[in-house]
Amino acid sequence: MAKIRKSPQTALVLREFLGEALEWRYGYDLSRGTGLKSGTLYPILMRLSERGWLETQWEDAPEAGRPPRHLYRLTADGVRWAREQVAGGTEASYRTPALVATEA
Repeated sequence: MAKIRKSPQTALVLREFLGEALEWRYGYDLSRGTGLKSGTLYPILMRLSERGWLETQWEDAPEAGRPPRHLYRLTADGVRWAREQVAGGTEASYRTPALVATEA
């Protein structure tokens, strides 16, 4: 399987998926859960999908007046790969940016 760079943002997305590994998730939900903006999130989702670690589908029956959403979930290989990628990392290193000390 092709390698993908393990960025803190990718680790956030993987952790979010692993929280509910078998559930279909949509982009806005993932954005809220990770705090990532769409310009960061969707390229990650596309790379994961292209490598076969994420499966995608369109929502079957959206609410009236709302367009269908694109849904995502980890494949079986994706779950194994995601667990390997996040193993050993610390939650804090992925969840909070480094603080820069400034003098007043």
